[in-house]
Order: sequence, then structure tokens, then C-alpha cells
Amino acid sequence: MIKFCIHNKTLYLKWKMFARMYSARKTIMDVSDSTKTICKVMMSCRTLVLDTALDQTGIRVSEDLVEDVLKRFDNAGMLAYRFFEWAGKQRNYMHSVRAYHTMIGSLAKIRQYQIMWDLVNVMRNKGMLNIETFCIIMRKYANAQKVAEAVYTFNVMEKYDVPPNLAAFNGLLSALCKSKNVRKAQEIFDKAKDQFIPDSKTFSILLEGWGKAPNLPRAREIFREMVDMGCNPDIVTYGIMVDILCKAGRVDEAVEIVQEMDANAFKPTSFIYSVLVHTYGIENRIEDAVNTFLQMEKNGVKADVAVYNALIGAFCKVNKLNNAYRVLSEMGSKGILTNSRTYNIILNSLIGREQTDEAFSVFRRMIKVCDPDADTYTMMIKMFCERNELEMALKVWKYMKLKRFVPSMHTFSVLINGLCAKGNVTKASVLLEDMIEKGIRPPAVTFGRLRQLLIKEGRDDVLKFLQEKINLLVKEPLFD
Repeated sequence: MIKFCIHNKTLYLKWKMFARMYSARKTIMDVSDSTKTICKVMMSCRTLVLDTALDQTGIRVSEDLVEDVLKRFDNAGMLAYRFFEWAGKQRNYMHSVRAYHTMIGSLAKIRQYQIMWDLVNVMRNKGMLNIETFCIIMRKYANAQKVAEAVYTFNVMEKYDVPPNLAAFNGLLSALCKSKNVRKAQEIFDKAKDQFIPDSKTFSILLEGWGKAPNLPRAREIFREMVDMGCNPDIVTYGIMVDILCKAGRVDEAVEIVQEMDANAFKPTSFIYSVLVHTYGIENRIEDAVNTFLQMEKNGVKADVAVYNALIGAFCKVNKLNNAYRVLSEMGSKGILTNSRTYNIILNSLIGREQTDEAFSVFRRMIKVCDPDADTYTMMIKMFCERNELEMALKVWKYMKLKRFVPSMHTFSVLINGLCAKGNVTKASVLLEDMIEKGIRPPAVTFGRLRQLLIKEGRDDVLKFLQEKINLLVKEPLFD
């Protein structure tokens, strides 16, 4: 009897575990199917009827679903925002912090700063603000070269009941350094380093900033200051120093740093090896690139996709495409998943050598193993436009839409410019309207080119319509 009970209990526990696994799998599948349905509606519906169309899907939103859709429509800020607003009104649903952060980043990307700050205020009222919220805004402002606004965001944190700490301080310095405003970052660091005691991450941020300037002597000063303050370099610091030296054309000195790391019991990472391989490739030192790759494997460091990409780039640089293809095959045999960057390196090399037929062949091979990114689509569409093969460019565009990929501003612009070059004003106008509908502000050059053609053809009504559409996009204020 006891054995029977135990046996039944075991079966029950197994059944319960299976039920949970099935339920979790079904939830993932449901979210995926729902995401596809919503994406299809958003890609095909006009803004005015979007809410109604979304209502008619009958889909119950969840945190995972909303976050997934917002991520997919990251390049179409206003379209994503309209979905965000719709989702926020659904029963038994409340936006997660991650959803707010994704939406804030998406709005900032298209410079809809007023709506962005409105969301920050909503988060404050709900007690959802944190350090990362302001770090995202600082990064986006810095990327747009709005340095004063990035600093303002840091200074205003206290008013939003989120006192700035070292993480926020590092976030501001990182935002400024990555946007090539390292001098401003250094100025802020010098004034506030007594208030926010710097750590190795702080110094690494400044070190990387001066490396990108590029200003090797200043980078060396930061490295010395770090050591003098008793803050020992870590593996990240060493990696940045190797990267700086390589970018300064001092790859042999970078190798000395790697040897110094070994002496200090720091094992070089795959990132460091990828930097060395990439630099050797740039300098046409293909033998050194290959030897470094082999040395990495000998030292027991597993090659990742970044190192393989660097090696492929090195072979492409010296026009050894067959070797690049062999590396590609080796990645497959070793189970290293290729990414869009892997193929973009090859595509860029082929297009640069005007081997466009081969480039298209590689593109077709690519779409069977990984998803293209915005750079891939832009490259391919531009290539066909420059070859006066507009039909092929439009086929790539159609495939992109079929994959529910939201084009970036540059992708839109490349095709609109190609259509204008062929005098296809009607299609160019439709595409520009679609671009605006997705909340993407067209570059002045692109709109100016289409504008001239519309004036030339006497289509003032279309020009007026498009201009009014652009004017409807929210204008950006300096601050909240």
C-alpha cells in the first residue's frame, strides 16, 4: 500500500512537472503568435484606425507580449507609442518598468523628448523610476549631441526623488565618452570625483573615452591616476588599454600589455584576442592575425562570434574571400552561431569590390541562417539602387516587410533617394508618407530631393500633404 502511494505520488509529481512545462511552452507560443498578429496589424494599418484594428484582434496583452512588440518597433517610435498607449488601457494589465524604458529609448531616438518626459512623470507618480531610467535618457541625449540636456538629466534626478549615486555618475560619464564628448566628461569627473569616489569602472570609462578621442598620452595619464589612487586595473581596464593601443597603431605595444596581463595572472579574454586579430587585419598582417587566433585556441580561450568575425574581416581586407568562406564553414561545424555582423562584413567587402552578384548570393545564403539587420537591408537596397536595379531593391524591401522588420531612417532614405533618382515620384511619396506614419522624421536632404521633384511636376497638393504630415510630428523642446 505504501509502495502504491509512493508510486502514485511520483506519477503525480511527474505529471505536474510536465503540465507546468507544457503550460510555459504554450504561453511562449501564445505570446509569439500574438506578437506576430499585432506586428502584422501595426505594419498594415493606418494610424487613425490602429486602436480599432488592435481591439479587433481580441488579444489579451501581457508584459512579455508588450515588451516584445516594443522591441520590434524600436525604430518606429511614434507607432510603438500608439501601441504602448493602447496596451496601457487594456484590462488587468499594467506596463512594466522594462516597457517604459524601451518606450523612453524609442521616443528619444526620434527626438520626441516632450512625450519622453511625460512618461518619466507617469513613472514617478507610480513609484517606478530608478537609476537606469535616467541613464537611458542621458545616453540618448548624448547620442544626439545634446550635452547640456544629458547633464541636466543627471542634475534633475534629485527632484524626481532618485538621488544620483556612483552608478548614475558612471552612466553620465559613459554617455558623454561614447558620444565623443570626453573633454566634458573629464571636466565633470574632476569637479565631482570627491563626491562620487571613482571605481575601476569610472576610470575604464574615461580611459576608453580618451582612447576614442584619440588621445593616447591623456589615456596613459588616466591609467596612471587610477593606479596612484589605489584602484587596481581589472580585466576590463586591460582590455580597453589593448584596444586603445591597437587603434593608435601600436599593436606590438598592445601585445606587451597582454604579456603583462599573463604575468599578473590575468588571462586574456576573447574580446582582447578579437581586437588583436581585427587590428592585424586592418594592417594587412594576415599571418599575425591567423597566428593570434591559433595562439588563443592554444591558450584554452574559446573563440566566440566576435573573434571569428574579426578573422573573417582580416581575410576580406586582403581580398582572400575563399579563406573567409572557410572560416564561415568552420563556425558552422563548431556550433558557433553566425550573426548579421558576420555576413555584413563579407557583404561590405563584396560590394566595395563591385562583386554585386556574389553579394546577392551571400545575402540569400544569409537569410537561411540568421536575420538581417538594418545595416544589411540598407546595404542591399543601396547596392541595387546604385546598379539601377530598382525592382531588385523593391524586392529586398518587400522581403524586409514580410519579415516584419521595421526599417530605420537610413533604410527608408536610401530607397526614397533611389526612387527619386529614377524619377518615380509617386512611389517615393508613398514611402515618405509611410516613414512619417511610423514616427520617423525624414532627413532634410531626402525630403528636399523629393520636394524639388514634386515642384517640378507641379504636384503641389502632394507636397502640401507631406509637409503637413511632417509638421504633425511633435516638435522637440529643450527640457521638460
